[in-house]
Amino acid sequence: MSLSATVRQALERLREGNRRFVSDVQSRGTLTNQTRRGELTAGQEPFAIVLGCSDSRVPAEMVFDQGLGDLFVIRVAGNIVAPSQIGSVEFAAEQFGTRLVVVLGHSSCGAILATLDELRRPTENQSRNLRSIVDRVRPSVEGLLATELKDDPDALVRSAVRANVRASVNQLRHGSEILEQLIESDGLRVVGAEYSLETGVVDFFDGLPEAE
Repeated sequence: MSLSATVRQALERLREGNRRFVSDVQSRGTLTNQTRRGELTAGQEPFAIVLGCSDSRVPAEMVFDQGLGDLFVIRVAGNIVAPSQIGSVEFAAEQFGTRLVVVLGHSSCGAILATLDELRRPTENQSRNLRSIVDRVRPSVEGLLATELKDDPDALVRSAVRANVRASVNQLRHGSEILEQLIESDGLRVVGAEYSLETGVVDFFDGLPEAE
């Protein structure tokens, strides 16, 4: 499936912004000022929806060098998908006409590490709230422990991060009648990406045509 012009343009804005971030060159267009705040009091038109991790090292607006009103950002530990996250994506897609959704994971994700630790050494008195996050990550990474990756901790974590992003992408694509309809008939695209803590680079690796 080819990308619509709207989605293609949105992706390029994110890629360009990330290149600026990596190069440590902030765009003057992303500066927050009184004029921009005033423009946004009447409404917003974010060009992308980002479901990212709550990790303090991965603020989407900074990673993509975007300013006020540019991104509709949903952050939760492990970039997991639960009903509230689906509802938030539905809201933005319907209310603002935003047609690009990015699930943004990152290297060395604490939620992934916690889930892998829990699978190896179950915790008896773990908070049920924390367990709810672990339980949503578990299905996407549990099978990796049955492969040769179990003997390579670094490779295991890298694979688990991407498996978890793909699982969240899949849940958004198929866990909502509203989003399914928008994907089918109105050009909505859900893609997966990973941010490198080490380099600052965002790699879009799921949901793009091979030519991308």
